[in-house]
Amino acid sequence: MKRQLHIFFTALMFYTRIPCPKNIDHNPDYLNKASRYFPLIGWIVGGISFFVYYLSSILFTNEIAVILAIIAGILTTGAFHEDGFADVCDGFGGGWTKEKILLIMKDSAIGAYGSIGLVLLFLLKFEAIFNLISKSEIINLKSPIYNILLFVSAHSISRLAAVSIVFTHEYSREDASSKSKPIAQKFTWKEVVGAMLFGLLPLVILSFFQWQLLLALVPVFIARFFLARYFQKWIDGYTGDCLGATQQVCEVIFYLSIIGIWKFI
Repeated sequence: MKRQLHIFFTALMFYTRIPCPKNIDHNPDYLNKASRYFPLIGWIVGGISFFVYYLSSILFTNEIAVILAIIAGILTTGAFHEDGFADVCDGFGGGWTKEKILLIMKDSAIGAYGSIGLVLLFLLKFEAIFNLISKSEIINLKSPIYNILLFVSAHSISRLAAVSIVFTHEYSREDASSKSKPIAQKFTWKEVVGAMLFGLLPLVILSFFQWQLLLALVPVFIARFFLARYFQKWIDGYTGDCLGATQQVCEVIFYLSIIGIWKFI
């Protein structure tokens, strides 16, 4: 149990800005095993986002509450995944060879493709969440368990989709320049089972309220499939930025899928 707590805190330190015990470091062995807890980190980020939304909605309009919830998620992770999304937009938008794409993604400066991509991503994410809350009546503030499960599911499933690429594809870079290098080298069935358990459990519980919501997995993993194939085509694998971009895209697709499914329920 002590070892598992150490691995969990390693994941928490690597994927968020939440303070961890001082004895936790970036041990490569623990970082390899930390992938099993990546979706569990989604529980924490989604939970924080929901509670910020819930408390903010008491004082402000839904629009402001949604924006504050998105900001809370960004602050919790330190924009870790949004940064990866922007780098992928810049790299694949401006590069035409593997070497050029990887070089652009490694650059800390954000370019036009990244800026445009982030603006569109945040607009779509805001509108999707706001639509869920205010228009489709999927979220009902009288049912906090239902609400938090919806927020948490979006974050856990999108992280499962991202980390699953580690299990099926090769790491692209040949140096230690990527933030995903420590977790990309090896894994066991424990990492796969752990990631699937923590990734799917919130939605499975949510499906007891409405089983059709399980169908949201289909578009999410279709998107994951095509993203992974796209990365493989251009850079022969993935990088940490690719995983971050996958998480962001799949999170938005989850929201949109729930909206679409709800119209037919």
